[in-house]
Amino acid sequence: MSEEINVLPPREVMEFDVVIVGGGPAGLATAIRLRQRAIEAGRELSVCILEKGSEPGAPILSGAVMDPRALTELFPDWAERGAPLKQKVTRDEFLFLNETGSRSTPNALLPECFHNEGNYIVSLGEVTRWLAQQAEALEVAIFPGFPAAEVLYSEDGAV
Repeated sequence: MSEEINVLPPREVMEFDVVIVGGGPAGLATAIRLRQRAIEAGRELSVCILEKGSEPGAPILSGAVMDPRALTELFPDWAERGAPLKQKVTRDEFLFLNETGSRSTPNALLPECFHNEGNYIVSLGEVTRWLAQQAEALEVAIFPGFPAAEVLYSEDGAV
């Protein structure tokens, strides 16, 4: 019997200065800010995002209350750009639930972190998809459907 030899074809290689694993809000914001800083400095910086989902935001199903401060730091004109922050928080209500009903807590007794004035009720999936559009406009390469399996190192230890 002949001995089978498993020879893998050579891997296709694409080189980037920065590779971000995960196309969620944090990964996209990181890529956006890196590209913005490079453009401001007049430097070339290639950035890519590997996203396991079929598109950025695909695995994100939840809604959230979002403080727009971080978004304002990235894009001061986010409203003009069509960011999906449309529903402002109109009131806060904090309830303690029990077997028979609920009991409200006066807002004056709530810590600052439970006050949502100026925040928005959002779909995180929509916000993530919008951030992906902004990243692509800044020439960030996004590869959906590519989960990262391992970190590859060269002989000199570079990633």
